Amino acid sequence: MSELREIRRSAGYEEFQCGPALRLDAHERLSGLQIEALNARIDRIEQLLERLEKRLWLIVFGVVGVVLAEAFQSVIDKLP
Repeated sequence: MSELREIRRSAGYEEFQCGPALRLDAHERLSGLQIEALNARIDRIEQLLERLEKRLWLIVFGVVGVVLAEAFQSVIDKLP
C-alpha cells in the first residue's frame, strides 16, 4: 500500500479525502448491508414457504385418503 502511495507521489498525484467520495463510500456500505438483510429475509421467507407447502401437501393427501376410504367403504357395504 505504501508503495502505491510513493508511486502516486512520484507521478505528481497527491492523496486527498473528498467529501462526496466519502459519502459515496458510506452509501455503498449501507446499501451492501441493506442488501444482505434483504437476502436474509428472503431466505427465511423461502424456508417458511417450503414448510407451508409440506403442510398443504399433507392436508391434500389426508383429504384424498378420506375420500378414498369412504369410496371403498361404500363399495364394501354394497357387496353381499
